[in-house]
Amino acid sequence: MDFQMMRVQSLSEGGIAEVPAQYIQPPEERPPISDDLTVIDNSDEDNVPMIDVFGFDSEQRDTVCKLIGDACAQWGAFHITNHGVPVELLDQIRGVGLSFFKDCPVKDKLKYACDPNSPASQGYGSKMLRPEAEAEDETSTVLDWRDYFDHHTLPLSRRDPSRWPHFPSNYRQVVAHYSDELKLVAQKLLGLISESLGLPTSCIEDAVGEFYQNITISYYPACPQPHLTLGLQSHSDMGAITLLIQDHVGGLQILKDSRWTTVHPQSHSILVILADQMEIITNGKYRSAQHRAITNSSSPRLSVATFHDPAKTVKISPAFELTSNSSPPKYREVKYGDYVSSWYTKGPKGKRNIDALLINC
Repeated sequence: MDFQMMRVQSLSEGGIAEVPAQYIQPPEERPPISDDLTVIDNSDEDNVPMIDVFGFDSEQRDTVCKLIGDACAQWGAFHITNHGVPVELLDQIRGVGLSFFKDCPVKDKLKYACDPNSPASQGYGSKMLRPEAEAEDETSTVLDWRDYFDHHTLPLSRRDPSRWPHFPSNYRQVVAHYSDELKLVAQKLLGLISESLGLPTSCIEDAVGEFYQNITISYYPACPQPHLTLGLQSHSDMGAITLLIQDHVGGLQILKDSRWTTVHPQSHSILVILADQMEIITNGKYRSAQHRAITNSSSPRLSVATFHDPAKTVKISPAFELTSNSSPPKYREVKYGDYVSSWYTKGPKGKRNIDALLINC
């Protein structure tokens, strides 16, 4: 059986008792387990900060920027409330995504299959990396316990709803509306993050340029051996900023202080995840968040990640205002298209791609 072409949902719902070898992670990458094989969780005391990011008056702006700055430096991530996206729309995007995976027949889903040999191609798939990655790094042959649908949503010249599912009937309308709303949130966030560093509001957005936005709806089926697998391997996102919502099941983990912390689901908040280009622009003052997704044996899980990236022609380097003789640039300039190619060819493997840009002082 060609497991690289087989959808994970079909394996899970087929009633397999053991995970195929292609999905078994190396021992050092597997999640820790307790005696009942439930992934060990962390307490509420040490979890990703929650910030009321837009529901403040002008006098509170400095306080909010300080909270954002602390979260970016310590976590590379934070939840936001009062973000302006209608609660109904958050529920709708989760709803149409779940309906596609749960209610649409496999033969209909496969009509939207992405090109398995082309990285980040739009459509329905399971396998993310280029074949070259497998030859370069043996661990890259391990497959994620996940199916997904990737939508190219911005700029509008990339948006082609005819390549998105037609089922349920409002799927395309919901995704387009969600795309437009999340763009506005991302723009506002880049402004606040800039201000938190003492930079002009437009500084980071100017460095990133026009958003290239993708929306990826991921479906993580129940797994018979969750202690051997990962829904998504450890990585940091390659672009500028990611906005993520998850369902009530949970499974996202962020690495902080060499410890994996489970991000508790917050149904109507949005999780902000800093990506690698943000770390470069801020000259390492803010970190991109290394994260992964774990699986469980009883409940499928769904998440919606909205990626905001530069154009592939954009050159990214540390902001001039954040460098000096006493604080020289820590990262080499990189053309974003070259960074993307490296990420997909070498595989993520934690943060090795951004670490490769570090300047040895």
